[in-house]
Amino acid sequence: VQLADGRFAVPEMVGVDAETDLALLKVDVGTLPAIALGSSSELRIGDVVLAIGNPYGLGKSVTQGIVSATGRNSLATLTTFQDYIQTDAAINAGNSGGALVNVAGELVGLNTATLAQDSRTEGIGFAIPVDLVRGVVDEIKQHGRVIRGYLGLQPDDLTSAERDARGIEGNVGILLSVVFEDGPAAAAGLRQDDVIIAINGDEIYTQRQAQLVVAGTSP
Repeated sequence: VQLADGRFAVPEMVGVDAETDLALLKVDVGTLPAIALGSSSELRIGDVVLAIGNPYGLGKSVTQGIVSATGRNSLATLTTFQDYIQTDAAINAGNSGGALVNVAGELVGLNTATLAQDSRTEGIGFAIPVDLVRGVVDEIKQHGRVIRGYLGLQPDDLTSAERDARGIEGNVGILLSVVFEDGPAAAAGLRQDDVIIAINGDEIYTQRQAQLVVAGTSP
């Protein structure tokens, strides 16, 4: 780890969470300034953000953009648990792991990815939201790894026709295509073709949302 004043430090690996592409490192170099953590759940489309990093080895650089979208989860090849902030602030090689900050200077995300360069896209970058980062960091601090909830089922999103056939109003609900034997869901009486409408009182609209809710719940 190289600090802004030129010092180098060899970090201790506290823990890694491959499911979110996050790691926690520890350096013993005395007191360091710490960035304030904001709230990614309060971000709105159009909010101004700054991406900080070291693109192409140029050194500390800042780019400005806006929040283009939140809750992006279709980048299936990256990580298991996805809830990305999309931004048009330029994110290049060397920006990964750098801070995405709001106009108050608070950390709202960690820059992590762009679409493939050969797809000729510009202004589409992604950051891991700080609310997800905060939870992963806390778990690694306490346990050295992230402990996630598990139901033991494979859900599918419901189509409008499937909701109508079951008399479900609105766009809530996920279909259980598989319930694994001897899993928590099976022990609780859930069966294949059941529909989950809500978890802990919160309405569920997509299988991705359900996955995040369950994973964020302690066993």
